[in-house]
Amino acid sequence: MAKLIEIRDLSKVYERGKQKVEVLHHIDVDVEEGDFLALMGPSGSGKTTLLNLIGGLDLPSGGSISVGGQRIDQLGAAALAKWRAAKVGFVFQFYNLMPMLSAQRNVELPLLLTKLSAAERKKRAAIALQLVGLADRASHKPTELSGGQQQRVSIARAIVSDPALLVCDEPTGDLDRQSAEDVLGLLRALNRDHGKTVVMVTHDPKAAEYANHTLHLDKGSLVEQATA
Repeated sequence: MAKLIEIRDLSKVYERGKQKVEVLHHIDVDVEEGDFLALMGPSGSGKTTLLNLIGGLDLPSGGSISVGGQRIDQLGAAALAKWRAAKVGFVFQFYNLMPMLSAQRNVELPLLLTKLSAAERKKRAAIALQLVGLADRASHKPTELSGGQQQRVSIARAIVSDPALLVCDEPTGDLDRQSAEDVLGLLRALNRDHGKTVVMVTHDPKAAEYANHTLHLDKGSLVEQATA
């Protein structure tokens, strides 16, 4: 398999007043196309920072990140935003759905940045909702859905533009165990059946079992690599 993500000598430093805090220390990571990777570690270990760098939500202080052969650490803000919209789907712990919009309209949101017609946007959103098993909930607003259903809507939104990469930050952190297993099973199906590369931050060892590989971070460094 080809490498989708290549990270070399990656560092991230935040400045708090006169103090500099190095959150990531010289990280090297490769993620192959079609892999499902879990990032684990205690709070403050740097795993969400690493995920945000992979997804182009932040820029490193040093080192390089290539995704699909593109050096995203060298992109300007406008080019990076365009790259994110085309190449990455984001799934967050608290869903980030617009409360006044239906599931259908929430899923369509990323497509508003494209030149697709309203009819084509609606069609693609319907396909994405069908993939996550919520075709019959398209007209429902978030308050009319369970937590697990809301997270599945957010996954539909993440895949509606057909990105190669899904980055997931504690996607089951706010769910009961059954809903969590449903969401994790969906992510695994998107990985196995639809070829999506998934990088997921989680505290939950049971969630990590759904991944193909697990990387452990502690105090900004990789401390071990295990195969699930």
